[in-house]
This record gives sequence, structure tokens and C-alpha cells, in this order.
Amino acid sequence: MAIFKNYETESKANTKWWASSVAIYGALIVWAIVCLFPIYWTITTSFKLAPDVMRGNMIPWWDFTPRWKGWESLGFSPRLIGEVSTVREEFLKRFWNSTVIAVSASVLAVILGSLAAYGLSRFSYRFGFMKNSDISFFFLSQMILPPVVLALPFLILYRSLDLLDSRVGLILLYTLTVLPIVIWIMRDQFQGIPVELEEAALVDGLGIWGSFFQIVLPIALPGMVAAFILSLVLCWNEYFFAALLTSTDAKTLPVMVASQTGSQGINWWSMAALSSAAILPLVIVAIFLEKYIIKGMAAGAVK
Repeated sequence: MAIFKNYETESKANTKWWASSVAIYGALIVWAIVCLFPIYWTITTSFKLAPDVMRGNMIPWWDFTPRWKGWESLGFSPRLIGEVSTVREEFLKRFWNSTVIAVSASVLAVILGSLAAYGLSRFSYRFGFMKNSDISFFFLSQMILPPVVLALPFLILYRSLDLLDSRVGLILLYTLTVLPIVIWIMRDQFQGIPVELEEAALVDGLGIWGSFFQIVLPIALPGMVAAFILSLVLCWNEYFFAALLTSTDAKTLPVMVASQTGSQGINWWSMAALSSAAILPLVIVAIFLEKYIIKGMAAGAVK
């Protein structure tokens, strides 16, 4: 009798396990489709003609025959790749602006944010009534402000400092924008590293900076990479301040993408081709740094 009961219990447990697994993986598949469909639509639309876009054709070589019209508008089609193209030169200029500004701001934010986060996680500060927790909350509270509130002050400030339409101006602004996120991520990273490791390094004569660079920094590297990727994505996709504070020389890709809308409507194929070219660098970076991103995101959850 006990054998039958054990069999029934095991059978119910297996059924429950399979049901939960199917539900979890089903939800993950649905979520993956939801996340990847916009990218799929953007890439396929860049190879469509106007009638294909209007009819909502989705499957290449089934619903429509892929064409290079969207990429021809950027000068990147096989027919035009060897010829001089002013649009392609404009795109490469905006691409270079976005690369320099996003990478520089992200690196600067990670350096400054890591130093600030290390100080907040290892030392006790007091500024008036504010302690470490209050200072951390102050940094995070900067994310609450909507960008439009800062538009006029930054416009006046940059005009007086002669930083309008300059890469340096956007780099400084983007660094301030993503700095709270970096501090938040890196503070959790440093708090997860045992203080005993640094104390042992101090006993061995490394000093505070030596223990930081040789002990703490290598352990926190995955978190720094994750913070860098997140900062890079935010800086790369930022549109509001780039459109407000630039006019010609320092314009970025998001501003160029938005300029595809005109009085005669949206050229979906051109905008899709431009958007596909804009997201490609982020996809490549994410693929190569995937290992560090996963480690960095998981480190704060494992105590």
C-alpha cells in the first residue's frame, strides 16, 4: 500500500514540475517574442517598398520580395556602396558623434561612479544631517526629475559657457545623467565584497589604493561592465538634450532618425534602415560582453 502511495506522490510531483516548467518556459518564449519582434519588424521593414509597408507584409520571400530601397536612401546598398554619397557621409558623421559622446560619457560615469560608490560602501560620511544612506538617496533622486525641467537651465548655462552644439557639452551632460545609475549599481557590487579581503591586503602592505585596484576592482569588474553597458545604451539612445543643445556639428543618430519624419509623412523604409544601423553597434557590444553583463547583474542578487 505504501508503494502505491509513494508512486502516486511521485507522479503528482512530476506532473506539477512539468506543468510549472511548461508555464515558465512558455512565458519566457512569449516575452522573448515581445522583446524581439520590434527588432525583427525594423530590420524587415528596411527591405520593404511602400506597398509592402502599407499592407503589413511581415515574412520576407513569402509576403514580399526584399529590396534595397531603404538602404539606398543611406547610400549603403550594393549599387551605391562604391559611389560618393552625401547622405552616407552625414550618417557616418552622426554615427561618429554618437560613438564618441556615448563611450566617453559612459567611461567617465563608470570611473566617477565607482569611486563614489566605493566611498559610500566603505566609509562613513556626515554632511549636516545627511549620512551615507541619505547621500545615496540624494544621488538616486536625481533620476526622478524629468528632462524637460532641466531644459531651460542647461540651455542658458551652455550658452553662457559656449558649449552649445559641442561634443564636450553632451559628454558632460550625459555623464551627469547616468552617474546616479552607476553609483547605485556599483554600491551594491562593493557591498557584496567582504571587507576582510581589503583588511588582509592592508596587512600585506598594499595600502588603500593598492587594495582597491588589485583586490576590489577585479572582483567588481563584471558590475562595472554591466554599469557601462547600461550607461552606453542610455547615452546612445538619448534624444531630448541632443535635439535641444545641438544644431549641426554635434548632432547624434537619434536626432537624425527623428528627422526622417516630414510634411509628406514618414519614410518607414528609410527610418527602419537608419534605425537598424543605429542599433547594430549595441547588439555587437552586448554579444561580446554578455558574460560580464550576466555576472554583473547576478552579483547583486547573490549574497
